[in-house]
Amino acid sequence: MRISCTVNGEQRRADDVWAGESLLYLLRERLGLPAAKNACEQGECGSCTVYLDGRPVCACLVPAGQVQGREVVTVEGLPVEADGLHRVQRAFVAAGAVQCGFCTPGLVVAVHDLLTRRPDPGDPEIREALAGNLCRCTGYEAILAAVRLAADRSDHRDDGLDHRADADRGDGS
Repeated sequence: MRISCTVNGEQRRADDVWAGESLLYLLRERLGLPAAKNACEQGECGSCTVYLDGRPVCACLVPAGQVQGREVVTVEGLPVEADGLHRVQRAFVAAGAVQCGFCTPGLVVAVHDLLTRRPDPGDPEIREALAGNLCRCTGYEAILAAVRLAADRSDHRDDGLDHRADADRGDGS
């Protein structure tokens, strides 16, 4: 079957997609977007987290046929600043939350989603938002520090995040 969808803002097409193929396989092998990682293939680790129509999903669980005509955003498609990184990515580097890097793309998408919904999350909200993402290297403290750091940088308004909650508070931060 032929799949046409928007990936990271660009119209993409893949031919000869087989019925059991996952969105993860489509992204990595057919479209050349290797950031989402193939680890558990069961939706347990979060390493393949991407946005599908604005909602985070485990790409390993989504049949490729279901993305026909839809919008997919991977970590490669998050808006970046002059240094080529999104502020969440920069926070991960600054906090030492990147070790082997296997879990990082899924975590970055999950943190981006969290900060889109809640620009200033507390630790319980951070832990809940990241509960579906496993990391075997960091012990999670560096990851939590990275989320806090990214939230502290909420004064950047060109980051592609929805800051309506800031406007609702009226403090513009």
